[in-house]
This record gives sequence, structure tokens and C-alpha cells, in this order.
Amino acid sequence: MTETRENATPSPGGGARGAGASESKPLPARISLFYRQVIAELRKVIWPTRKELVTYTTVVIAFVLVVIAYVSVLDFFFAKAILSIFG
Repeated sequence: MTETRENATPSPGGGARGAGASESKPLPARISLFYRQVIAELRKVIWPTRKELVTYTTVVIAFVLVVIAYVSVLDFFFAKAILSIFG
């Protein structure tokens, strides 16, 4: 069974969005903290190499073209079927 807000115990840090220290700081300090956290998170990102990027892009484009062809064929046959039934 999951906990509800009524019976959940508060975390010692007050939670990520709890009312507390972040709202008492002035706006420039909060903006500065936000950008420092963004940069810290971007340093954790494993960026793809150029070869991986080209491979992923090629796979995505090929998949999109296959789906376009599939939907086009279905559309063509459904249009012919509708025209033969009602046309």
C-alpha cells in the first residue's frame, strides 16, 4: 500500500519542493543555484561520439521512412476500399 500525505513521514531535508530555504533566498541567489545545478547535471551526461550520433540519426531516419511507407500503403488500400464500397 502506498503512503498518502497524511501518514507520510517528512524527509529530514524537507524535500526538493518543500517550503523552506529556497524561497527565503533572494532571486539572484536562486537563479545562480539553478545554473550551477544545471551545469553539474550536464557534466554527468555521457555525450555520444560523432560516429554514434550518425548511427542513431540514420536508424531514426530509416525507421521514420519505414513507418511513412507503411502508413501510406494502408492509406492507399483503405481509400481504394472505401471508394469501391461507397463510390
